[in-house]
Amino acid sequence: MNTVADQLIVLVMLINFAALGTGRLAVAIRAVALQGVILGILPVLIHSFSWHLVAITVGLILAKGILIPSLLTGAITKARITREMEPFIGYVPTLLIGAVLTALAFAFAAKLPLAPAHQGLLFVPAAIATLLTGFLLLVTRRKAISQVIGYLVLENGIFLFGLLLTEAMPVMVEAGALLDLIVGIFVMGIIINQISREFSSIDTSRLTALKE
Repeated sequence: MNTVADQLIVLVMLINFAALGTGRLAVAIRAVALQGVILGILPVLIHSFSWHLVAITVGLILAKGILIPSLLTGAITKARITREMEPFIGYVPTLLIGAVLTALAFAFAAKLPLAPAHQGLLFVPAAIATLLTGFLLLVTRRKAISQVIGYLVLENGIFLFGLLLTEAMPVMVEAGALLDLIVGIFVMGIIINQISREFSSIDTSRLTALKE
């Protein structure tokens, strides 16, 4: 495996901890944007050159590194929030849980019946760790935008695992997955806007106040 690719995968996992440990939404958005750019670069490093690969790389960098972060930045500007003030679980315990989940991801990946070519690679444990990090963000954060960030990290984990299959996946499947992600972000943006309008807040825990 390319040494540069391994270093970038390690950086992806470090970004997971940056997202878990910060309460500043702008920092979390930039972290996820950087993670998206790294994921966009990785296919070029692990597969032979093709225009198909170039299209994937450009599309990913534009969508994950520029478009989606810009939408999220606009959302926090309109909602006039800068921090996740009261997560369900504090930042230090969340980081500790994230560290445990990352260790478990490596232990679990070591026991998977992977193809010989994929055994010993960082892709699988890093993908599982990133998936678990995204899920952890989803369940420990109150703000809807923080939960969207968690969803993005979770999707990055799915994509990281799929990088092992890039050569076998048709362009339309990859384009469809990217389109699903963008549509999901737009839908979440609408939901965030409605929550903010009705509750003057985007704290999802306040949805318990809804009544018929």
